[in-house]
Amino acid sequence: MQRYERLRQIRRLDPDQDWLTIYRLTSAYEFPWDYTRALELALYRTYAVPSIGALLDRTAELTERPQKRYDDTALLLDTVVEHGFDSVQGRTAIRRINQMHRSYDISNDDMRYVLCTFVVMPKRWIDTYGWRRLSRHETTAAAHYYRTLGRHMGIQDIPGSYEEFESFLDAYEAEHFGRDAGARRVSDATIALMASWYPGFLAPALKKATVALLDEPLLHAFDYEPPTPAVRRLVRGAVRLRGRAVRLLPPRREPHHARQNREIKGYPNGYRVAELGTFPTPGRGGCPVPHER
Repeated sequence: MQRYERLRQIRRLDPDQDWLTIYRLTSAYEFPWDYTRALELALYRTYAVPSIGALLDRTAELTERPQKRYDDTALLLDTVVEHGFDSVQGRTAIRRINQMHRSYDISNDDMRYVLCTFVVMPKRWIDTYGWRRLSRHETTAAAHYYRTLGRHMGIQDIPGSYEEFESFLDAYEAEHFGRDAGARRVSDATIALMASWYPGFLAPALKKATVALLDEPLLHAFDYEPPTPAVRRLVRGAVRLRGRAVRLLPPRREPHHARQNREIKGYPNGYRVAELGTFPTPGRGGCPVPHER
């Protein structure tokens, strides 16, 4: 198989009909590492919206049990990709996602924004750091995939195209990004978790490298000191160099799914999809997290 043969296969498909096949080929064969990093960044980005970041802080899931929260999120989302929306596993994963989200006071706009990050951030990451840019077929398929996921989650007024997803994301961030002490705690806990996956002596450098990948709006929202231009060039250049090296490798012949990622630490003996995630008990107001009135 030649390096660009799968891309040619994707271009022979119809992105309006074969979107699930295309999305699987892109995320599990062409860019599994990049999709993992991009979706990490997508979820991380949502913390900068105070209504999201503050709620995550109050749940304490990401500050007290960050590895479990990371594992459960990655496994639930990827179960749908691997098995499909109509499979038993896919339906169970979506049911678990909905049960968790519906236990909290989350606005439709915030849910819609999070969905937009799943569509937009992988394209922006891969176009910048991947071994090739995403094709139009792939971005169209991703928009169809997440429109379908959003409908299964009961999200209203979902954007209809990649361009609409991107426009909504940029406008929402411009209006809603802001500083919040709880969101900063969630951000710090997430960066510490990512650093914990590697030998301890590398932790300080890895934290700096992670911050160097953030854009100015995120740095401002979390009140992080901007990295020096030299550090930013070094880190971003290293990730781009990785993409160029991958271009020289033979294409992947087997799919790679989230359950195979070395970052998934919490289930060495396997897991049941129905038992992933949290099982919050709603209080009198319907949400287990207290809110100021």
